[in-house]
Amino acid sequence: AARKYRVAVAQRRTSSLVSRPAMSGSDIPEKVVVHPLVLLSAVDHFTRVQKKNKRVVGILLGSRSGNQVDILNSYAVPFEEDKKNPHIWFLDHNYHENMFSMFKKVNAREKVIGWYSTGPKIRPADIEINEVIRRYTSQPVFCIIDVDPKDDLEIPTQAYVAVPDISDTKTQRNFVHVPSEIGALEAEEVGVEHLLRDIRDTTVSTLSDHVDQKVASLKGLKKRMDTMATYLKKVADGELPLNHQIIYNLQDIFNLCPNLQVKELVTALKINTNDNMLVIYVSSLIRSIIALHNLINNKLKNKALEKAKKDSEKKKEAKKKPDDSKTSEKDGKKDEKAAASEKSDK
Repeated sequence: AARKYRVAVAQRRTSSLVSRPAMSGSDIPEKVVVHPLVLLSAVDHFTRVQKKNKRVVGILLGSRSGNQVDILNSYAVPFEEDKKNPHIWFLDHNYHENMFSMFKKVNAREKVIGWYSTGPKIRPADIEINEVIRRYTSQPVFCIIDVDPKDDLEIPTQAYVAVPDISDTKTQRNFVHVPSEIGALEAEEVGVEHLLRDIRDTTVSTLSDHVDQKVASLKGLKKRMDTMATYLKKVADGELPLNHQIIYNLQDIFNLCPNLQVKELVTALKINTNDNMLVIYVSSLIRSIIALHNLINNKLKNKALEKAKKDSEKKKEAKKKPDDSKTSEKDGKKDEKAAASEKSDK
């Protein structure tokens, strides 16, 4: 009887969290926006575990508006898996239910929208874990957060959604990639700026920061152009099948590129560049002149202080000399008196 009671209570608690509406093609989001708090929570979770070659798993909270999913918050969930057999794993869903009930009291708008893993790749047990998370949301978003990214030009998140794959023998689910990006609210941007103040080098000027950002953007552009060139080469050699949608997107990209061979455009770019460089050159000259002016003023000030110090020392020495002569005269008179008294005694 006690066992039946516990099962009934567990089912009642789960029914308040579980929602299983019918799934359709519109349930697949077009974009997933990951907020900074989720990244910080995942990194903190991974750091606290402190075990090598072990990934961590947690629950994602957020909201969905139309075809966009906003991941606003997350929390860790106890998770264990066997290294030898990837299909043996343990996810504490009771802990998850207790945590979600407490988060719901704080912010009822945030709902379970998926789960995260530190991957860094999809593993065989992820489909099974995703089926467990489907008890709490109809279309969970699986987000892989790379806590140790090797490429600084790529964002450390990859989002996936499981869709049914119907074959001749059975129906199974496979992960489909969903575009993801890093976004933040106004309050989150302020918090991130405060965190970056401790990381940034304050001695580096703003101009160098802009130059570094431009270089990183150009490196990212070059990497993507190399990827497009590799794809087109493989398609031309027959190694990959032709995808018309990708070809159309590439054609749109090339059509949006400006024609830099126009003489008027080249002249305008040169004039604009020369004007900007002139401003930078004049600013550097003014900064150098001000620094030299401050240096000269500092030298003069130090020289005046040293001269005043020497004068004060000379005055002190001059005061000491007459005092010394007076004391010597007094000592001489005392000696004469002592000699006279000795003679009289004799």
